[in-house]
Amino acid sequence: MDYIMHFARQVLEEEGHEDHDHDHDAPSTGGGHSHGSGSCEFEAEEHDYMSLRIAAVFVLLVGSTLGALFPVIARRASFIHIPKAVFDFAKYFGSGIIISTAFIHLLGHALHSLESPCLSEDWGLYPYALAICMASIFCLFIVELIAFRWGTAKLASLGKTHDAHGHGIGAHSSHGPEGGLVQPPKDMEKGDKSDDGSSAQSVPFRMNENTLGQIIGIAILEFGVVLHSILIGLTLAVDHDFKVLFVVVLFHQTFEGIGIGSRLAYMDLPPKYKWVPYAGAILYGVTTPLGIAAGLGARTTYNAHSATASIVAGVLDSISAGILLYTGLVELLAHDFLFSKEMMNASNKKLSLAIGAMLLGAGLMSLLGRWA
Repeated sequence: MDYIMHFARQVLEEEGHEDHDHDHDAPSTGGGHSHGSGSCEFEAEEHDYMSLRIAAVFVLLVGSTLGALFPVIARRASFIHIPKAVFDFAKYFGSGIIISTAFIHLLGHALHSLESPCLSEDWGLYPYALAICMASIFCLFIVELIAFRWGTAKLASLGKTHDAHGHGIGAHSSHGPEGGLVQPPKDMEKGDKSDDGSSAQSVPFRMNENTLGQIIGIAILEFGVVLHSILIGLTLAVDHDFKVLFVVVLFHQTFEGIGIGSRLAYMDLPPKYKWVPYAGAILYGVTTPLGIAAGLGARTTYNAHSATASIVAGVLDSISAGILLYTGLVELLAHDFLFSKEMMNASNKKLSLAIGAMLLGAGLMSLLGRWA
C-alpha cells in the first residue's frame, strides 16, 4: 500500500510539472485563456498551417459578408420571397447575438487582457476593463443626448415635433436602425397642401432627419463590431491553436453577420440612401479578413501576448463592449419590446417566440465563447 501511495504521489507530481510547463509554454488563443509569463518574450518562429491561414482570409470574407449581406438582399430583392416571420426571427436572434458578444466575447476578453501576467501588478489592482466599458457607455449616452437636444431645438424652430421613440404620428423618429420612416398626416396623404407648397416640403425634411438618425445608430453599432473583428483577425493569424479557433471564429462571424444584417435590412431609407445597408454589410465582411492579412504580414514581429498588445486589445475590447451594450440594450432591446407598439399589442405567443429567438442567439454566441 505504501508503494502504491508513493507511486501515485510521483505520478501526480510529474503531471503537475507538465501542467506547469504547459501553462508557461502554450500560447493564448486570444479568447481569454490564461498564459504564462514565458510567452511575454517574443521569439520569432515559423507558424504552422500557413496555407490554411491564407485561405482563412477568403473563407471568412465570404462567410462574414454573406451572413451580413443575405438579410439585406433577401428583404429588398423581388425574386426572393421569405416570410416576415423569418425576418422577425433573424432580428430578435441578432439582438441576442449582439448583447452576448458584448458580455462574453468583448468584456470577458478585455478583463483577461488587462489582467495579463505580462503586465505590471498595478493593472491587477483595479478593474480597468469595467471602468473603460462604463465610461464608453456614458460617453455614448452623452453624445446621443446632446445630438437629440440639438435636433429637438432645430425641429422646434421649424415648428415640428420630436419623438425620441418614434411613437408620434407626424413626429420625428430619431432612434436607431429600427426606426421607420415618418408617416405624414392624413391631409398630406390625401394630397392637401398649401398654395406655397410648405406642407409638401416638410415631409422630405423629416425623412432626411430620420435617415440621419438611422445611419448614426447603425454606424455606432458597426464601429463597435468592427474594432472587435479586426482584433479577432489579428489573433487568428498568429495563434498556434489555429484549427479549433478558425472553426469557432467562422461560426462567430457568420452569426454576428446575421445580427448586423438583420438590422441593416430593416433600415427604411429614401432611394438616395439605399446603398447604406449594402455598404454596412460589406464593411463588416472585410474587417476580419483585413485583420488576418495584417497579422500574417506582421507575424515575424507581432507578439499577441506582449504588454503593449494586451493593453491595446483590452482597451479596444472594453470600448467596443460599452458600445455594443448600449446599442444592444437601449437601441435594440428596449425599442424592440418596451417601446414597440407592435410588440406591446402582440399576442403572448408572438412575444414568447421573439424572446425565445433573442435568448437562442445569446445562448449560441455565449456557447461559442467557450472556445473563442
